Parts: sequence; C-alpha cells; structure tokens
Amino acid sequence: MSTTLPPGGSPPEMRKSLGVVDGMAVAASSTAATTSIGVGMGSLAATVGLHTPAIILIAFLPMLGIAGAYARLNRVEQNCGSGYVWVGKSLGPWPGFLTGWVAVAGSVIFLAYTSAITGSVLLQFANKAKWHSFVGIDLDPNSTKLSTVIGLVVLVIVTILAVTGVRQATRLQTYLLVFEYTVLAVFCVWAIAAGDQPFSFSWFNPFAIGSGAGFAQGLVLAVFFFWGWDAAFSVTEETKNPEDSARGGLIALFGMLGMFLLGAIAFQRVMRVPEMAENGPQGLTFLGAHLAGEPWASLPLIALIFSAIASLQSGVIPTARGMLAMGRDQTLGKVWTRIHPTFGSPAIGTVLIMAIAAGTAVLAIGIPKLNDMILAAVNSIGLIVAFYYGLTAVACAVRFRPTLRTDLREGVRAVVVPGVSGLALLGVGGYLSYDYLTMSDSFQLSPDNGWFMFSVPVVIIVSGLVMAAYAKYVRRSPYFETGRGTDADAIELPMDRLDENADSGSNGGSGSNGSSGSSDGNDGTGKRAIDFQAIKERS
Repeated sequence: MSTTLPPGGSPPEMRKSLGVVDGMAVAASSTAATTSIGVGMGSLAATVGLHTPAIILIAFLPMLGIAGAYARLNRVEQNCGSGYVWVGKSLGPWPGFLTGWVAVAGSVIFLAYTSAITGSVLLQFANKAKWHSFVGIDLDPNSTKLSTVIGLVVLVIVTILAVTGVRQATRLQTYLLVFEYTVLAVFCVWAIAAGDQPFSFSWFNPFAIGSGAGFAQGLVLAVFFFWGWDAAFSVTEETKNPEDSARGGLIALFGMLGMFLLGAIAFQRVMRVPEMAENGPQGLTFLGAHLAGEPWASLPLIALIFSAIASLQSGVIPTARGMLAMGRDQTLGKVWTRIHPTFGSPAIGTVLIMAIAAGTAVLAIGIPKLNDMILAAVNSIGLIVAFYYGLTAVACAVRFRPTLRTDLREGVRAVVVPGVSGLALLGVGGYLSYDYLTMSDSFQLSPDNGWFMFSVPVVIIVSGLVMAAYAKYVRRSPYFETGRGTDADAIELPMDRLDENADSGSNGGSGSNGSSGSSDGNDGTGKRAIDFQAIKERS
C-alpha cells in the first residue's frame, strides 16, 4: 500500500468531497438504529422493564446538549480528532489524550462485537433459507465462534471499501440506510397497529423504574444506543463546508430518537419483557415472523444485515481519523498519519484498526454465548461513552465560559446546557461504577459480574494513562505542552487570545510575533482570527 509522495513533494491530503447528506449517512450508520433496536432492545427491556421509551427520552436530553457542544466546538475548530483536540485545549492534554484514547478503544470493542453480530444475522438468514449446516459445521446464530469468523470476513471487505475512498463508502451507506429504515419503519408501524400487547402511557414514566441502579444501567444502555452520531465530526476535514458535519450529526440524532421510540413501542406491542430478553439479538427476526409470512418476514432480517454491515464500515472510518489526529500531534506513531496518494484516505491506519478489532473479536470468542458477549461489550462501552461525551461537553462549557458575562442567553446555550449535560453523564457513569463494585463479591469472567464490567473501562483508562506518559516523556509530543491539535483551520476565539496574552505577559513580553493580527486576518500563529460576534450570529 503505497504512501509515496507525489511529484510536487507535498504530502497527500484528505479530500474535501463530503456534504451534509454524507455526514448524516456516516452518523446514522455509526449509530445503527436497526442494529440497536434489533439486538439491544431486549437488554434494555431486561434492565428497565416496559419503560424503555421513558429511558430513551431521558437519555436523549444530555445527548442533545452534548450534540450542541460538538457543533459549537467544530464551528471554531475543525479537526478530525474532535473531542481529543477540544478537551486537550480546554481541560489540558492529559484529559484530552484520554478522551481520544477511550473513544478509539470503545470503537475497537464496538467493531469486535458488531463483527460477531454481523456473522450472527447472516447465519440467521442462512437458517431461514433452510441451510443449517455446512461441511459438518452447525450454522448456529448463537455461536460466538462461528459468528465472529463470518463477521471478520465482512469486516475485511468493508475495510477495503473504506480505504478506497470515504465518498464511495458514504454512498454505499446511504443506499443501505434508505432500505433498512424504510423496512424498519414499516414493520414497527405494523407492529404498533397489530400488536396484541396492551399499550400504556406508563411506558413513558421514568419514575416507575424500580431502582436507582436499574435507572442508571438503563440510562447508560440508552446512551449507548445513541452513540455514533458524532462520527459526522470525524470527517469534518473531508467535508466541503465544516458546518455540514454538525447538520448531519444533528439530523441523524433526531432521526435516531424517532426510530428508537418507534422500535421500543413496536417491540412492546408484540412481546412481553421476558420474550424480549429471551430473543436477544434475534428480536427483530422474531418481530418479522410474528407479523408476516415468508418472504416478507425476512425483510427485517435483511435490514438488520444491511445495518450491521453499514455500522462496521462507519466504525472503521471515524476511528482511523481519530488516530490520524493523534498521530499528527506525535502522541501516537507516524504510521497513523499516512494518507494514500490515490485514495486520499488514511489507508494504513484504517487497515490497522481493522486488524486490532479482529484481534479483540478473537479474544471475545472465549464467551461462548453471543448474547453474553453483546451484554459484556455494551456494558463496557456504555461507561466509556459516558466518560468521553461528558468530558467533551465540559470542555465546551470551559471554552465558552466568557459568554456568561457578555450574553446570558448565549452563555446558557454554550456553557450551562453542555456543562449540565456532561456532568450528568459523568455522574451517572460514576454511580454505575460504584454499583458495579458493590454488586459482586469477587471477580469472574462473566458479563453479569460487577467487577468484570468495571474492570474493562478501568483497564482502558489505565492503558491510556500509560500511553499518554509515553507520548509526553518518550515521544516528547508538543501536544503535551499546549494541549492543542495540529490543525491549520482552527479559528482563534477572544478567550484564546486572552490566554496567550497572559502567557506571553508572564514570560516578559510577546517577542517579535507578539504584535496584533495583520490585515489579512491572521494572528501570527497561522490561525484565522475572526470577530466573536460573527461566530455567535452563525450559531
């Protein structure tokens, strides 16, 4: 895979070829509503009972505040590292590095277990086609080992598509999304209309959830459902208009809310809670068979296959770009920064992410039942997502805090709402961590063991601290001096200039480059300085 420089000598750059529809496709595919509903609704129901619509609505509130934080930060600093860069600049390089590290780790776990899900739904389809064995091998959709092997083959294929160009990948995702969401919407509406389980408005009452621990666990699971809309910001450097990243992410987020509520109500109109928990990753297949005969009953399963494939591809794309941003800052190796001169994508990084995810998936084969593997992965990722979403929202509040003194309305939108949303997620994550530590007496390699569920995110965070120390003291990354990412398109805010002036004043003056911005709008650091009022008006 060549990364040779072109004749001009300049390193290849990622192509700006994407628009709002592409960003929406990446975000929606990464969120994978069909997969979340078809595979995860049973786990959510097992946690909060019939109150899945309520917990989904509650989880959406901090998600909306955090989405606003992402949009504001991306408006002033477009960087494919997103939270890693923004948190580093506002809260410091150590929290910034951890934000990037845990996001990447969560994505790797996601790719590993989604590979197994993809294999499982393909095996379900094979069983529907009366194909139950092959060369003496039982084609069991609940087998973690067989599902993982088949899913890894699909992972390799979608990785090749992601390497050859993000534009082609997003087009494929758009086509898959149109089909799967059409099928999902039709069958969910059908289930709501024809289901034999009584509807109740108590489903929307979060106060009826039995325990605080159940509420916290359900909230983290529901946050995991929404996780992925921020993938639109990972391709911001490949987007023609960076604000399209925010538009695509927000459209996908609201679309996911509608689909999740529709799916939750539909499942509960057809199945009781024990049935939802028992069917697990085959819940959507059961729904289709309950409502229709063949071949129509297979349509939800085909939609689930498309969703799993699209989410695999959309998981590879943003993760490789997050590693690219960290590599540019020398917090990771240069191998992550290599852009393919023909395809304009981080080709080697994309392949490495695929290889790491494949290795993780192979390790997970030790959990024999697929449903148990899914539960373990979701519990681990849920805490990780709460951690890095929370830190990014708090970073937004810190970054824009001067607006509280200049414009109260803007301050509420830019500081209070993101800050409260971020602290809420961090608080829920902390409460759930305590619950994990107290629910089991000893450690066991089991998805329902509290110490095991707590240890996975802890290992990820501790490994991140080790890697951060290596980047600071061995690689001597400049990121750990400033907390700022290497992004030439960042817009400098007034509060950034105040911080720089304070730093230069403490050093006895600003030196030769300490003069005010030049007439062309540059501030002497290579960044574009603009009027803050203009930023506020655009928001």
